[in-house]
Parts: sequence; C-alpha cells; structure tokens
Amino acid sequence: MKAIRVVLEQETANYKKPTSFQLKESYPLPPPSTVIGMVHNICGFEEYVPMDVSIQGSYFSRHLDLFTRYEFKNGMTFEQGRHQLKVDKYGVVEGPGYTELLVDIKLMIHIIPKDESYLNIIYESFLSPREYISLGRREDLVYIKEIKMVDVNRKKLDKDIELDPDIKAYIKCSDFEDNGIILDGGVHGVSYRGTKYKLNKNYQLQNIKNKMIRNWDKVDVVYTSRINIVKDSNALMDEDGNPIFAL
Repeated sequence: MKAIRVVLEQETANYKKPTSFQLKESYPLPPPSTVIGMVHNICGFEEYVPMDVSIQGSYFSRHLDLFTRYEFKNGMTFEQGRHQLKVDKYGVVEGPGYTELLVDIKLMIHIIPKDESYLNIIYESFLSPREYISLGRREDLVYIKEIKMVDVNRKKLDKDIELDPDIKAYIKCSDFEDNGIILDGGVHGVSYRGTKYKLNKNYQLQNIKNKMIRNWDKVDVVYTSRINIVKDSNALMDEDGNPIFAL
C-alpha cells in the first residue's frame, strides 16, 4: 500500500466546528472532511474519491480575531433601533463576532486513496497546484515543507514506539483496542484519555422535501498526545518509521 505524506505549516488557521456561530471555535487539528476537501480542491476532483487520512501535528497558541457579523431573519422588515442596516425593506443586525485562530501550526498528513491510480494525480497536484493551497478557511494559507510518496505497511513492532510528547493526533477509538496503543498518564480502568470527537469525513447528498442535504459519515476519534505504540502490536507505519492513524 502507498500513501502521500505531506508535511506543512500554517501561520494561522481556523478549522471551524460546525455547531459554533457566535464564536467560531476551531478544532485543534483539521478534521478528516477538511483535509479531504483540500485534496479534492487542489486535484480538481468533481466527485468524491474515497480515501483515508492520518492527521498529526501541533500548534503554538490560540487567539481570537475580530470580524463584523451580519444577522437577519427571513422576511423580517426593517425596524429603527433594532436593525443597523436596511436592505430593500428588510432589516439586518450588524455587530462584532470572534474567530478562534490557531497560531504556528505544524502538520504531518498521510493521504491514502482507496484506488492507488489516484496517487500520482494527488502527488503532482501538490507539487504543482493550480492555485494557492489553503486548509481551513479560504485565507488559511499552507506552506508545504515536504511532499513524498511513501510505502505503507502494517507490521508487528519489535520495540515500543514513543511519539514526541508535543505531537497530537486524532486516533480512532477502535484503534486503542485493536492496535496496542497506550497513552502515558492514563487512569487505571480507563482505556484512553483525551478529548473525544465525532468528526465529519465525507457525505452523500440526500433529497429531503426537494432540498439537497449533506448526510455526513462520521468517525469517532480521540484527540490526544504522549502516544506510545507497544512492542508486538500490529501498527500501520510508513517507510520512514512514522506511525499512521488512518481515519
């Protein structure tokens, strides 16, 4: 099996949580849907190409960025003192909003298409993108540090692998039982520690009352750090010894 390994950096980014509005909160790492969307955009794919991704990385800090937010309710007419703006006869509320930004982000992403015939397309698209690459918002630019096609194998480890404690990753909940992953600092009787998320991966369009709705496939993960993969476990690794947590 082969994969595309991308090492990248971002000055700032927001990987927006779908349920946050007043404050546009960010996930600590880009979710699978965001990474897969980036790949499809730079490759020009017009239909979904099935793929798994592994997402690891870190950021230095967080801060809040101010923006102007506009709110309106369908059919609500303009009222003096309630609305700041009038558009035709309708009223719009203008006010401050906040976006949570991650700062100095470093990521290592593995892209594993189900059909290996797409590997060269993805690889060449990263080498010579048709436009600037962003991850998160449109303005969250990406600086590519490395792009490499690597062999990926599942092998039985002859020694423990301990990741840098500063590196965080999304790991499937099921991997803790199946792949011998152990987290330092855990509590007796608790199989894993970290923050549990149900992340979007890909979607199918569903027609509900003549309106097309995205029906998302989700993956249960734990966002965590201080990761050990124990000896004798069957771990997915690339050719340079980097573990892969496929989602």
